[in-house]
Amino acid sequence: MLKLKVMVVDDDPDILELLKATLEDEYTVISASRGNEALEKLKNEVPDLLVLDYILPDMQGPDICKVLRKDPLLLHLPVLMLTGKGEIEDKVKGLESGADDYMVKPFSPEELAARVRMLIRRSNINLDANPLTRLPGNVSLNRELEDKIKSKEKFAALYIDLDNFKAVNDYYGFEKGDEMIKETARILINSLQEKGTTRDFIGHIGGDDFFIITSPDKAEDIAKKIISDFDKVSPKFFDEKARVKGYIETKGRDGQIHRFGFVTISIGIITNLHKEFHHTAEISSLGAEAKGFAKKFPESKYIFDKRTS
Repeated sequence: MLKLKVMVVDDDPDILELLKATLEDEYTVISASRGNEALEKLKNEVPDLLVLDYILPDMQGPDICKVLRKDPLLLHLPVLMLTGKGEIEDKVKGLESGADDYMVKPFSPEELAARVRMLIRRSNINLDANPLTRLPGNVSLNRELEDKIKSKEKFAALYIDLDNFKAVNDYYGFEKGDEMIKETARILINSLQEKGTTRDFIGHIGGDDFFIITSPDKAEDIAKKIISDFDKVSPKFFDEKARVKGYIETKGRDGQIHRFGFVTISIGIITNLHKEFHHTAEISSLGAEAKGFAKKFPESKYIFDKRTS
């Protein structure tokens, strides 16, 4: 069974070693001694919890929390703040910045381990999120769609998944597959930030399936941006030899050996501009249909279903 991951950030080497010793039997521990180092590592590996020092050489813990809470991939990451200060105002500042709990140094290793377990357990109970990307899952998605239906607000829904993903995942292994999924999440988030609005929703349904809700006038620009950015990075998921050939050879779903090209991305877009939806299942059905049509093309493609009936 894979261990959960905890990142510990402290500029004091002795405290860092104590944190590792306290947690490494139960968790995979990732360490950093500076704020920017921690933020850089978080781009590539999202832990299940962050133990964060209040004062670091390059930035303060509360400022790091504020950065995390602006990133959809890190928005719900539990943070346990550590500090040598005990003043009430420092605790308040840490909690208001987005920290979930607070401990004053020197701390009891047993209490810290208990706090870590509690925060992770509470996060898993409260958060409907994909464990790999930390993006909201099906429960949040259905709630968002139901709100749109009830309010009769005009929206567009993008159903997104990857083509040839299973073949590449099987060929190179699950670590490469996880890398593809996380890179896809990053691309979707960046595309929303550049082409969407602050009210847009992004979710990870599971596997290589993602979902975006945006305004109808933004949908195509977002889809074009996603496809453009994804096609630029897709070849890197192949090794150099396969990149030159442009394909890998491996078993398909039928058990036979086939050639599979670079991973592409398919997007089905539907909107309630010209028809009214009464249930989330209607939206899912039409979205899957549009996405399925996009998948018939060999290249990355989006299909915008503009039918009125």
